[in-house]
Amino acid sequence: MVYFDNSATTIPYPEVIDTFSTVARSYFANPSSLHPLGKEAEQLLNHARKKVASILAVEAKEIFFTSGGTEGNNLAIKGTARQLQKRGKHIITTSLEHSSTHDAMAELENDGFSITYLTPDMNGQVSAEQIENAITSETILVSMIHVSNELGSKQPVEETGAILRKYPKIVFHVDHVQGITKVPLSIKDASIDLCTISAHKFHGLKGNGVLYVRQGLKLSPLFSGGQQEKGFRPGTENLAGIVSLTKALRMAFDKADDKIASLKDLSTWIEREVSEIDGVVMNSPLNRAPHILNFSILHMKPEVIVQALAERDIYVSTKSACSSKNFEPSRVLSSLGFSETRASSAIRVSLSFDNTKDEAIYFVKTLKDIVSTMKKVVKV
Repeated sequence: MVYFDNSATTIPYPEVIDTFSTVARSYFANPSSLHPLGKEAEQLLNHARKKVASILAVEAKEIFFTSGGTEGNNLAIKGTARQLQKRGKHIITTSLEHSSTHDAMAELENDGFSITYLTPDMNGQVSAEQIENAITSETILVSMIHVSNELGSKQPVEETGAILRKYPKIVFHVDHVQGITKVPLSIKDASIDLCTISAHKFHGLKGNGVLYVRQGLKLSPLFSGGQQEKGFRPGTENLAGIVSLTKALRMAFDKADDKIASLKDLSTWIEREVSEIDGVVMNSPLNRAPHILNFSILHMKPEVIVQALAERDIYVSTKSACSSKNFEPSRVLSSLGFSETRASSAIRVSLSFDNTKDEAIYFVKTLKDIVSTMKKVVKV
């Protein structure tokens, strides 16, 4: 099997699954229970929180466990908007965002908030200057994806954080789901107030995530009931999931130092080879994240390509997994000004540290064969 759909989800590390199983069996008690079993579970939860904080170079009290990226983004965006709406109702974001951010913004618009959607350039990037120019006296939040889940384009998070230091009343949220472990980012140095990550993007299990909340920042919770996670995220903690997330995060970061450069080399090789196929145009910019490559095969249905590859045990996607069953042109690619033909024929290849050159060679050869065969059929 050649699995090149890691931006949709990664294959869990066996050690992560083992950790989940061990914790689920041995630490099954509710961490809020007062008896000794509950206390043991609580101690393990606290240890996991401290470990995640250490890896991310933040404070343990700033780590809040969620069910993943979608919940984290919604809590950050809606929680900030509702907490600060008396101060102002203007929010700045981009047209590149994941659907969990984009749809949360649309919901807030229906509630009377004013949303500025910044338009990226042809490289899939907005500028920090665009953000500063969009700020008004009513602005309460800037929400930005770090790495585009479709294009792999990197946004100017550090530069934006530097600008927002001049506006201390504006909250800065970063969706770091696709960048975590692949594109280095210092939460503290970038002056980020809220940061979202999701376990299944770094070989953890689905249904587990983290929202970093800068100390002193208040959010309106999405849920009611209970004081878990300081009331920000009520509900009995998924202890086995949290501990396995911690394991996956540590393992992924341990690999990152040695693997990021080779990952970039591998995706660059694929990019060069695929570019030679007639009818292919590259959508990802040159300065992209090392693991995401997006290209269009003009006048060919991407879902047909995806299925033809799958028949040969190769797995890629068309766009964000959350939107892949919607056969409309990609919202993100359309926002760059790409034609409908180009925006509706995109293929996304997304790699992990464990992918190999042999897999890439097989993928490129197979893709060339499929495209050649399909063009012959069309001509007939």
